[in-house]
Amino acid sequence: MSGFGSFTHAVVRALPQSLAKEALRTGSLEVDLLKAQEEHDKYVSVLKHRLGLEVVELPADEALPDCVFVEDAAVVCGDTALITRPGAESRRKEVQDRIDIRLWAVNMFFSAVKLGILTWGDYAVSTVPVQDRLHLKSFCSMAGPGLIAIGASEAAQKALKIMQQMSDHNYDKLTLPDDLAANCVYMNLPSKGDVLLHCTPEEFPESAKVFEKLKDHMLIPVSNQEKVKVDGALTCCSVLVNRKKNI
Repeated sequence: MSGFGSFTHAVVRALPQSLAKEALRTGSLEVDLLKAQEEHDKYVSVLKHRLGLEVVELPADEALPDCVFVEDAAVVCGDTALITRPGAESRRKEVQDRIDIRLWAVNMFFSAVKLGILTWGDYAVSTVPVQDRLHLKSFCSMAGPGLIAIGASEAAQKALKIMQQMSDHNYDKLTLPDDLAANCVYMNLPSKGDVLLHCTPEEFPESAKVFEKLKDHMLIPVSNQEKVKVDGALTCCSVLVNRKKNI
C-alpha cells in the first residue's frame, strides 16, 4: 500500500446554523450549535495548523443544513474524484455546489457517478451489506496501511467477515468497543509520519484506550460530540486529496 494515506490538501465546508434544527438525523438529541462550531473549528485547525495541509474551505449554505459533511458528496481515488448522487433528495444541491465551485482550487479531474455505477475498470468495487447502521463508516475505517479500525458489534463483525472474504489482502484489525469510535482519519505525512485523528476519552473512554496502543502513530483526539447527533462522523467533515506537483 505504497503512498496510502499521503495527502497534501483537505476540502472542508463551514458549518451552517441550520444544522442544529434541520440536518437529517436518525436520533432526536438536541444539538448545541456553539459547541458544534467549536468542535468543527478545532477539526479544521488540526488539519491546517497542526498537520500543515492546504485547506480549501467552502462557505456554508443555510439552505443545505448537512453541507458540512463534504465526504458524502465526493470520493477521491488517486487523481480522480467521483461525484456522488446522495440518496436524500434534499442533499443533491450540495453535489451541484461542488461541481459549480469546481472543487475546487485543487485542479483535479472529477467524474460524475450516478446510481453508484462505475463504468470503467480502474478500480475493483465490492458491495458490503450494512445492518442496523447508517453506512459502512459508521463502524469501520482505515487506521493505517492494512489496518482496519472496526467496531465490536455483531453488525460490524459481520461486515468485516464479508470484507475479508472478498479481499485478497490480509488486513490487520483494531477492534474497538464502540462502533462510532471506529470512524477515524488516517494520514501519512512527510513531516509527521503516521497520524490518526480519533475519538476523545470523554466520548468513548474504552475505545480511546485502544487507540493509545498504537505507539507508532501520532494520535490526535478530536471531539465530535455534537455532529454525531446528526449522524456526522470525523471522516464526514473533509475530503482529503494528494495533489501531485505536476497537476
